[in-house]
Amino acid sequence: MAFTLPSLPYDFNALEPHIDARTMEIHHGKHHAAYVNNLNAATKDTPLENMSLEELMAGISRYSMAVRNNGGGHYNHSLFWELMTPGGAGSPQGALAAAIDEAFGSYDGFKAAFANAATTRFGSGWAWLVKNPDGTLVISSTPNQDNPLMDVAEVKGKPVLGIDVWEHAYYLNYQNRRPDYINAFFNVINWTKVAALFEA
Repeated sequence: MAFTLPSLPYDFNALEPHIDARTMEIHHGKHHAAYVNNLNAATKDTPLENMSLEELMAGISRYSMAVRNNGGGHYNHSLFWELMTPGGAGSPQGALAAAIDEAFGSYDGFKAAFANAATTRFGSGWAWLVKNPDGTLVISSTPNQDNPLMDVAEVKGKPVLGIDVWEHAYYLNYQNRRPDYINAFFNVINWTKVAALFEA
């Protein structure tokens, strides 16, 4: 298979009480796995199966909706697992903290803007913290499994933080209380990983 499901970097229950074990088990083992399987089916015996996910995203407008939806789902979730860690990892420091302060006034300003983008994304989708080519930061949201690497994205750039606001990401524990899930997410952000993505 050209594309494979990455292992979680922690146990299913490691993010509790913020994200429950059953949600993580289904989210990773069923939802993400389905995106990988469907992407492999959609790219089988084509040049696309030898591309990286980043290459696929860059030219996504040229490919089928199956490639767009499942390629996006695979990329987004592979990143999402790495953006979380048990107990969270620190807070924004150094260049990342300076960029957040410049863009949003303060860390609290960033949190409010990020939570708003995630809360107000209608239906299913993602909210993102995106690094522009000039190093500045902006917040955006995308529908379905789209992301800022895609050539169809309204706001293009490098995603350094993202939150999944599809109901499958939170419904077992939070039901329709998406804002509660978003607030809980701030407790498990791996800021070390976010900083590494920002500085790379």
